[in-house]
Amino acid sequence: MDPLFQQTHKQVHEIQSCMGRLETADKQSVHIVENEIQASIDQIFSRLERLEILSSKEPPNKRQNARLRVDQLKYDVQHLQTALRNFQHRRHAREQQERQREELLSRTFTTNDSDTTIPMDESLQFNSSLQKVHNGMDDLILDGHNILDGLRTQRLTLKGTQKKILDIANMLGLSNTVMRLIEKRAFQDKYFMIASVSS
Repeated sequence: MDPLFQQTHKQVHEIQSCMGRLETADKQSVHIVENEIQASIDQIFSRLERLEILSSKEPPNKRQNARLRVDQLKYDVQHLQTALRNFQHRRHAREQQERQREELLSRTFTTNDSDTTIPMDESLQFNSSLQKVHNGMDDLILDGHNILDGLRTQRLTLKGTQKKILDIANMLGLSNTVMRLIEKRAFQDKYFMIASVSS
């Protein structure tokens, strides 16, 4: 487990240094850097799944420490994923503003003829409303991403807590029958909770 953990830990630090390159990258290479970072994050997530399995096979006296180390790595990677998404969101907004500025500057205006009038007030108001809706949707999507990341983190924490409780119960000498009854009750409680939420 230790060699894989060390490789994964090293890769997390490499991603952190790559995140600094994003801010200084030019428009042509920023997409390449983003794709490299995302590919590395995906690779780390698959390694973390393997590390979870390996940590559960550790001897009882080392198991808890191994799981804590894996959980810390997961938290770090999730933080990097959120930082990458936030950077992409800011970059898209900046690029859109630049496009709008260029369109406005490249538009040619002519003097008004008697038959030509431009309803500027309505157009400006409509454009402003569209911009507000667009920004609101971007904020909602970003909030949704952050909420999902938070739920994933909570799920991992609760999963780890459940495993620790079961390990403690095993150490205390509870029988397998009692353990199965506890797991069955937790499984049934989940369905009751889902039924009450849906109703």
